[in-house]
Amino acid sequence: MRIFLFSVLVFWTLNTSAQQNLGYQTPHKSIMDLIDVDLPPSTYMDTDKNYMLLLSRNQYKTIEELSQQELRLAGLRIDPKTNIGSRTTYFNKIQIKSLKKKNAKTNLVKGLPANPRITNFSWSPDQSKMAFTNTTSDGVELWVMDIAKAEAKKISDATINANLRYAINWFEDGTALLVKMLPENRKPLIDTKISVPSGPTISVNDGKKAQNRTYQDLLKNKNDEFNFEQLALSKLVKVSLDGKISKWLPADMYNMVRFSPDGNYVMISTVEKPFSYLVPYRRFPSKTSIYTKDGQLVNTINEVPLIEDLPKGFMSVRTGRRSLDWRDDKAAILIYAEALDGGDANIEAEYRDQVFQLEAPYNGQAKPLIKTKNRYRYIDWATDQTAIAHDYWWNTRNTKSYSFNPSDVTQAPKIIVDRSYQDRYSDPGDFVTTRNKYGSSVLALKDGAAYRLGDGYSDKGQFPFLDKYDLKTQKTTRVYQSNFTDKVESLTDYDVKKNKLLVRIESPSEYPNYSFRDLKDQSLTPITAYENPYKGIQNVQKELLKYKRADGVELSGTLYFPLDYDKTKKYPMILWAYPREFKDKSSANQNTQNPNEFTYPYWGSPIYWVTRGYVVLDDASFPIIGEGENEPNDSFRSQLVANAKAAIDAVDKKGIIDRNRVAVGGHSYGAFMVANLLSHSDLFAAGIARSGAYNRTLTPFGFQSEERNYWEAPKVYNTMSPFMHADKMKSALLLIHGEADNNSGTYPMQSERYFNALKGLGANVRLVMLPKESHGYRAKESILHMLWEQDQWLEKHCKNKGAKGNKELRP
Repeated sequence: MRIFLFSVLVFWTLNTSAQQNLGYQTPHKSIMDLIDVDLPPSTYMDTDKNYMLLLSRNQYKTIEELSQQELRLAGLRIDPKTNIGSRTTYFNKIQIKSLKKKNAKTNLVKGLPANPRITNFSWSPDQSKMAFTNTTSDGVELWVMDIAKAEAKKISDATINANLRYAINWFEDGTALLVKMLPENRKPLIDTKISVPSGPTISVNDGKKAQNRTYQDLLKNKNDEFNFEQLALSKLVKVSLDGKISKWLPADMYNMVRFSPDGNYVMISTVEKPFSYLVPYRRFPSKTSIYTKDGQLVNTINEVPLIEDLPKGFMSVRTGRRSLDWRDDKAAILIYAEALDGGDANIEAEYRDQVFQLEAPYNGQAKPLIKTKNRYRYIDWATDQTAIAHDYWWNTRNTKSYSFNPSDVTQAPKIIVDRSYQDRYSDPGDFVTTRNKYGSSVLALKDGAAYRLGDGYSDKGQFPFLDKYDLKTQKTTRVYQSNFTDKVESLTDYDVKKNKLLVRIESPSEYPNYSFRDLKDQSLTPITAYENPYKGIQNVQKELLKYKRADGVELSGTLYFPLDYDKTKKYPMILWAYPREFKDKSSANQNTQNPNEFTYPYWGSPIYWVTRGYVVLDDASFPIIGEGENEPNDSFRSQLVANAKAAIDAVDKKGIIDRNRVAVGGHSYGAFMVANLLSHSDLFAAGIARSGAYNRTLTPFGFQSEERNYWEAPKVYNTMSPFMHADKMKSALLLIHGEADNNSGTYPMQSERYFNALKGLGANVRLVMLPKESHGYRAKESILHMLWEQDQWLEKHCKNKGAKGNKELRP
């Protein structure tokens, strides 16, 4: 389908008049054929696997949708007219299939609204119903769907406030929902475009260090503060299934709303003042209180001040109660963690955190449960005597799991896992859970054993597994392991009682489909039968390419051959990658790619270019390793170039490419990689850098996995910044950036200023700013134009490099 060229992109620089007005373009037909496809629906099943919901949506938004009014406040992007996230993904069709009957037909849900925009799905406690919201032009409505009948009906008008999530929550009896609704006394918003300032905006600091990442969409002035407060305000009401609305709590800035497992209590947090211009709303002051199911205050259990000045380091946390949650195996017991090291990751401590539990009425002495050597993550609950706690420590990439007895804290916890979480080969998998009588997720146990599902990566390939873990003896027994060598069988769930696995099977040309695998006889019962929507590349030849870096580090990438592959020819090549930091070589050496995965050309993929006569090395390994006291970024550039050279050498050894016609591409940190490679190597004819950051002095308090600030490691910041080395640019570089990028550190200014520097120094560079787009691109017009830009750039500067009569890019 052709896109009407009604909008204009402007390729520009702040300091010169070299602009090019160009409407949205569409790429070559072979690429378009892979874009204009209808994807199979997403699947959503109840816990007992009695029903399967099939949810369909448009693969892309339109530029018109992205152009609707949007307020960017405190880390949020809000549609002030509808009171929901302005970039929310909506579903537009729901079908239901019974899994209890063989060959049951799929039913389209009756009663859905016209032109539905559906989200916020929530199962009822007994999973017989599903609540969801529908966004209209006027606001957000509440709907409820009967699963067995495949019927939906509207419960409330468009008065829901979904700006701070947790918009709808079921009462335990399943007859009503607790809903955030717009309060009657909400004041009109200030139009910041026409408002007259009453004075300057002033920020102060009392001498404390407040080293924060470069967050975007922050509050900037008093008008923003006012608008944020009005958009955050909601009242809590009880809405019965017949549409009756009754008061529950008056207007406040309600954030989290969570019922206790038995439904008798509700934990509610509110956003408090003062607001901040330095951090997003999730670090504003907050208050957490417990209410009865009738809306009566029981106790306030936590009050958190503004968090602007945490100690330095990724593992530093605030003091006081945090990670508040309900204990899943009990009716209404609260659990939370507190730092034992003052929240300062730089202080040596035998134990970092301690976990406590607190019983109703939540005002007594909390009971300590377990101390963790690293930062607490979460607990898998099971019985009075059995639970498994998990922690992690970023600096060493270590994670531990502890088996402990919640009823007897005098029993020392047993460490059952102690490993690097980057070591995928030793990953024991995640514990299987099931619903208990409260509808909460707890460990699925049988005869004193728990079960784990693992991805099964190894030096021989990927073979997902199910293990039985004896909690008493700590002995592990392999129950099942996939043995496919030409497909991927992902194990997504295990029913302990029925001894059945829910699996998803795919191959390079077979779209992922679900089946039940009965472990009694290994038989498979298909559930879905989705066809491959990407017929144009279903026969593309690909393989897992393994090779080594000069220092012996083992690398890999997925190699795709052009559709017109002829072994007597040499082709241009595109290398696409994303650097990843490691603290040990053994983890960096591991391969976690599987060539048997379905070939899926998502919007940002380089795979499209197999249709245009290119070899593509996708997801090439680009490890950046820093062992012991050395940080990965201390040798970032040299490792980057070594990774790239090894990749090109490995493909060149197969005799299929012309190494003078190799391009490199990447998104975000991958774009940062591209700019560095083009400045510090002569390996590439051209590069594509999307939504990157190029001047690290603009992110002075850390970036990616770098904890040190600029003043602690100025050499690292300057050495790694392509902006500082713009005079060394050796190849043609295409810069693409969403002008509404909200990702930390990748301000659109990064590309604009880098382009100015490169242009001023005479580099061959092109800047494309995509209107209304964020860090990832959503509008179909934007994506098609991006693909056109990339295709034109590669044709000129890679495939036909040096060809006579090579013109500037034109539609």
